[in-house]
Amino acid sequence: MNREMVEIVRNQRPVSMRPDTSVRAACDQMYAHRIGAVLVLSDTDRLLGIFTGRDAVRVLAQGSDPAITLLRDVMTPNPDTLPARSTAIEALRLMRDGGFRHVPVVDGDRVIGIVSRGDFRGLEQDRLDEETGLWERLA
Repeated sequence: MNREMVEIVRNQRPVSMRPDTSVRAACDQMYAHRIGAVLVLSDTDRLLGIFTGRDAVRVLAQGSDPAITLLRDVMTPNPDTLPARSTAIEALRLMRDGGFRHVPVVDGDRVIGIVSRGDFRGLEQDRLDEETGLWERLA
């Protein structure tokens, strides 16, 4: 199965916030929407970064106050992205190789969605596991 990102993110409205938003507000939205990441966009909707649950844990572990800590200070700036015509296996490879779970999907400069490892089940995940096992045996 070779699904494109366009199919996966169709009708998706990714949660996005401005860089001057507090970590607390971002976490509130992540909790309300039951998601693991928010996209950080400029006033012109250009992707600046991504803020994930892992980032939130880091903020707390460092003793920072989430009510006054701003996303611009703790987000991952300029995250890797996928073009809209990428396949599911390409998304999974990028996440595996980069060590992250969320990837923004873009069409040119416009963010059209976000995918996470959890969006992929069955054949795509099985194919990646098989591919990883093959490389481990060859190494």
